Amino acid sequence: MTFTRRGLLAGMGAAAGLAATPGWASTMMGKTRIDILSDGHLMLPGDFIFGPMPKAELAPIIDRYGLTADTLTPECNLTLVRDGERVILFDVGSGPDFQPSAGTLMAAFEALDLAPGEVTDVVMTHGHPDHIWGLLDDFDDPMFPGASYHIGSRELDYWLDDTTVDTIGTARQAFAVGAKRRLEVIADQVTPFAEGEEVLPGIMAHASFGHTPGHMAFEIRDGSESVMVVGDAIGNHHVAFERPGWHSGSDQDAEMAAATRLRLLDQITTDQMRLIGFHLPGGLGRAERQGDGYVFRPEDG
Repeated sequence: MTFTRRGLLAGMGAAAGLAATPGWASTMMGKTRIDILSDGHLMLPGDFIFGPMPKAELAPIIDRYGLTADTLTPECNLTLVRDGERVILFDVGSGPDFQPSAGTLMAAFEALDLAPGEVTDVVMTHGHPDHIWGLLDDFDDPMFPGASYHIGSRELDYWLDDTTVDTIGTARQAFAVGAKRRLEVIADQVTPFAEGEEVLPGIMAHASFGHTPGHMAFEIRDGSESVMVVGDAIGNHHVAFERPGWHSGSDQDAEMAAATRLRLLDQITTDQMRLIGFHLPGGLGRAERQGDGYVFRPEDG
């Protein structure tokens, strides 16, 4: 597997005209090309993640990573897979309606000279705003009009359920309203799937419940090589690795999400797989065991 990192499109021969375009990374896995595309970043209160964590033990981790307990600015990195027959996008980003610091995916598409209509398949990890609010354009039509859409059946049922808005909690009611509206628009183009199924050739769904009720991770395989798209099941490069068993305020079922992180990190390290995380620096890297936890090693060339 080869990997190149191209900040601000330096290798595309158009740096002068596209200097403000989000950076991206590309890796080849056999004949499959995987691009990591930026959708900007989020602005989050620290308690959104750190709230339930033990403050005394958390403090040195925050210091070690140069973080603040007040505000976090995680990257948003989408995965684009091209195998010669399909153009597959994992999640679709925030679109213009979530946070002003996010929703930059179309700039990355332009940089790759790729049109939204060329996307053949959209595969969704889960229904949170930064992952699916980019489904629709300014006219509430599908942003990717030629695509087939794939989402776990458990996740789809959750967001389409009329009672979700009343049970998800006040702070996340907008998440429920926004997900339901967008998923209803594309309902006729959606193919639900269950864990353990091959969603598309070479792409296997892995149950990674907890962050949301039906969150899925995806193993992309070409021959003997593989990479795991983890979505938000491993949601950051610091405490999620060093203390994967800690409960995170970002997870809807914190106990289940912690068990998922532990299982995924064990599988990824045991099988020596690369992983792609939506909120990990640069998106692509490896997990290494370190003491009682793990450490994220980003790949950058």
